[in-house]
Amino acid sequence: MAIEFSTPDEIEKQLRQVQVVAENVMRPESRVLDDNEHSRPVNFVHMMWPQMQEMERINLDASLRRARNGNNGTKPDSVGPKKPRTANLALVHMIEMLSWGDAGVYLCIPSSALAGAAIQAVGTPEQKERFLRRFTEGEPKWGAMAMTEPQAGSDTSNIQTTAVFDPATNEWVLNGQKIFCTGGKLAYEESDGLIVVWATVDKHAGRAGMKPFVVEANTPGLKIVKVEEKLGIRASDTVSFVLDNCRIPADNLLGESEAKNGSGSKGFKGAMRTFDATRPIVAASAIGIGRAAFEFARDTLAKQGVRMDYEAPRWKLSTVQADLLEMETQLRQAWLLTLRATAMLDTGEDNKLMASMCKVKAGKAVTVITQKAVELLGPLGYSTQTLAEKWMRDAKINDIYEGTGQINTLIVAREILGYTRAELK
Repeated sequence: MAIEFSTPDEIEKQLRQVQVVAENVMRPESRVLDDNEHSRPVNFVHMMWPQMQEMERINLDASLRRARNGNNGTKPDSVGPKKPRTANLALVHMIEMLSWGDAGVYLCIPSSALAGAAIQAVGTPEQKERFLRRFTEGEPKWGAMAMTEPQAGSDTSNIQTTAVFDPATNEWVLNGQKIFCTGGKLAYEESDGLIVVWATVDKHAGRAGMKPFVVEANTPGLKIVKVEEKLGIRASDTVSFVLDNCRIPADNLLGESEAKNGSGSKGFKGAMRTFDATRPIVAASAIGIGRAAFEFARDTLAKQGVRMDYEAPRWKLSTVQADLLEMETQLRQAWLLTLRATAMLDTGEDNKLMASMCKVKAGKAVTVITQKAVELLGPLGYSTQTLAEKWMRDAKINDIYEGTGQINTLIVAREILGYTRAELK
């Protein structure tokens, strides 16, 4: 049986369209949007919204169809045509290309984003329809996820934001603080935006007490208290929220097995399932940034007579040629790992190991590649005359959010060696 490595035709067609946006809309605005942090890329938003609406519709309808067929939503359809699912594969290809255009602008893309990933991972069919159908209609809107707290970054078991059920009103009451919420301002400002907030129903239960709650934009008691000024991805907003007696309907607690006291199995495990789906996306974004830096360094040096030579033995290459070759090697390794993790997600396989592995590899690779590009280009790379220094600044976040490189390395080690969290930390 032959193995096909070519990109499916429908994805190639989509990529050609996305490349036009990356080259003609994103790149020309990169420097201006970087210099004017948090300025909304209006042209990009309105150009991408119709395509994102269609992707949201396809993903939602497929998820609801699987639920009707008795599938838990994590496996491919067991009925109908035996056409491979490629929704996630198409998504990572698109995100790689958009991040090649500009990673900060890409993060402003109107979509359900991490909120949608959490709802897809643990929400009921009714919750998916109620919360995600809005992203297929109307004007551009955004979703976000709020998990990190001042004392709970990688240590999610230390989350202090509380959720208390009020039987008199059939509502959950949320209190606490969330920081470093990517896209939180966009989600907060639009009337149909939503934020998935992770809170604890029992502080003494650790991770077992964690539950995901949907907080819709403009809900009383939810307030932005800080908008971060950042090293990179400056077109994207990153905010801190305070929840002060923020009341939400009882059925905004995600998951059908959750009782009113918050018991059930879809808390911390639901968060991890969300990350298994989103870590390949972060890796794809890192690879897009890395490819931008590599291609620019390669092409600029080629104009000065330094060209890649794939046929010469390593010992005959100049130091600069060897550096370029290593940059491309790291890029391709990270991309292959990302494609494997994504393909496993599309076929319903457990991709926890591969999702963390591609995230670790891409985070390290993009950091090294962008730094090397600046180094090889010298003063040209270090100045704002080109985007090389910006790519280096944009790169590092991919090694931090969605689980730091250290945390994901621990996950990889536990999965390979068979250790529990208590045994290896």
